Amino acid sequence: MDANPTLDRTDLRLLALLQTQGRASNAELAAQINLSPSACLRRTQRLEAAGVISSYGARLEARALGLGLQAFVRVQLEHHDQPTIDRFAAAVTSWDEVVACHALTGDMDYLLQILVRDLDHFSRFLLDKLLAASGVADVNSSFVLRTVKDAAGIPLPTP
Repeated sequence: MDANPTLDRTDLRLLALLQTQGRASNAELAAQINLSPSACLRRTQRLEAAGVISSYGARLEARALGLGLQAFVRVQLEHHDQPTIDRFAAAVTSWDEVVACHALTGDMDYLLQILVRDLDHFSRFLLDKLLAASGVADVNSSFVLRTVKDAAGIPLPTP
């Protein structure tokens, strides 16, 4: 994986299209960026090999799948030694309710994004999993009332 691959204007246009039109065929992408299908495919493969494109997937609607409650939970650990951090990270990766986990600076150590069915499901997750996890000292939860922005991709640099 190339740490800082050189991206030209065509690469950036291709990446922008892939972020918003991930199901487009290679021929459709090529037509939109004025390349031949073979040249477009080579660029896509180069971007994959360089690690710029990390994966492909569909964006799912949580509510349509019965996951109507989203929360952000800030977690503080009791200790910051490597075994405690490793145990917590292993636990988090095993919990389906956690869709993202970020290590933070500041007064809290981690930020978890949680998707659950309802408040009862959240309560069971909090009591039976998160608070029961070895090494958790404190948690602070915030519930999402509405989503103002949920970007379909990441900001791309200007060429």
